[in-house]
Amino acid sequence: MQNPRSLEIGTGLFVLLGFAALAFLTTQLPGTSLKLSGGSDGYRVTAKFDNIGDLKEGSPVTMAGVRVGRVESIRFDPKDFKAEVALRIEKQFSEIPEDRDASIQTAGLLGGKYVGIGPGGAETFLKEGGQIEFTQSAIVLESLVNKFFANMASKGPDEQKTDAPAQEPK
Repeated sequence: MQNPRSLEIGTGLFVLLGFAALAFLTTQLPGTSLKLSGGSDGYRVTAKFDNIGDLKEGSPVTMAGVRVGRVESIRFDPKDFKAEVALRIEKQFSEIPEDRDASIQTAGLLGGKYVGIGPGGAETFLKEGGQIEFTQSAIVLESLVNKFFANMASKGPDEQKTDAPAQEPK
């Protein structure tokens, strides 16, 4: 049988490592107020979306898979009934063409949402207070599943079967 003192020390170390891992993971979540590389450097632009899914403040903003900023704030615009998302773009990415589009994308199948900025070709660039005009809303998985099942339910049972060739009796 083990010494009770070493068992207590081992248990204590295990619990301490668990808390340290939990503290580390909370600093890595989008939308948390504690950021290791925070700051307000860069410039702010806005984009309006019909549906933002579960996009959160602090989520990344990417271009070609490279993180170029973060979601600074989200608010509802009562004039046009859209979500207005403020993006903080880092200052080294100051030459983003004005005609770029922004879309809300999902990291993996069930991952968190982020804003992806697509290609553009204008000679003028986004600047402080600018707005991204072309946006694509989030694809909500639940609504896709509901549409699929509604479509299947609207078809009759005979239409759902595959078109297998009928075999002649022997």
